Amino acid sequence: MKKLLLTGFEPFLNFPINPTKTIAEALDGQQIGNYQIISRILPVDFATSGEAITQAISDLEPDVVVALGLAGGRHKITPERIAINCNGGVEADNQGYIPDGEPIIEGGPDGIFSTLPIQKMVDQMKEAGYPAEISNSAGTYLCNHVMYRALYTIRSQAIQIPCGFIHMPASHELAIKHGKLPSWSQSDLQQAVEICLKTIGANS
Repeated sequence: MKKLLLTGFEPFLNFPINPTKTIAEALDGQQIGNYQIISRILPVDFATSGEAITQAISDLEPDVVVALGLAGGRHKITPERIAINCNGGVEADNQGYIPDGEPIIEGGPDGIFSTLPIQKMVDQMKEAGYPAEISNSAGTYLCNHVMYRALYTIRSQAIQIPCGFIHMPASHELAIKHGKLPSWSQSDLQQAVEICLKTIGANS
């Protein structure tokens, strides 16, 4: 059976819950379409998160890589179009490090496009009643970092597999703890991800 590497992140900053961690843990070991889901939870740490997803790709040799990340404040599911070669922003990671705009990979491409069927994923989610749209900016925080590292690893090794990133809104549970955030139920977030994974399977 084909393998799909699915990653989520640990809680970070002022987000004491990360719904992507919950989704990844819930789907770990499940079969969706022709894929067995193998999940990993990534640290919110510029020094180790990229290595963690790179190592998972090397160890598991997956047929698809899908990384999930929390975008607190967004109200739609947003597959990302591109990752840029920059660590930036004003927020520290969980180890207290604040990047200053350095490249993720010295000499690497300025940007690398997702190889997931992002428009079809958006279409299928909207058809099922879930608000969704393509995002043209994954930011410069850990989500962009992990997306870039995964795509760079696959490109540099000439591996022909779909790979990309999906940003998620907050869950209701997180919104209650945090304060003012648009939110979805955890079950709707997970079902939207399952739709994305099924769409990838149907197009690969």
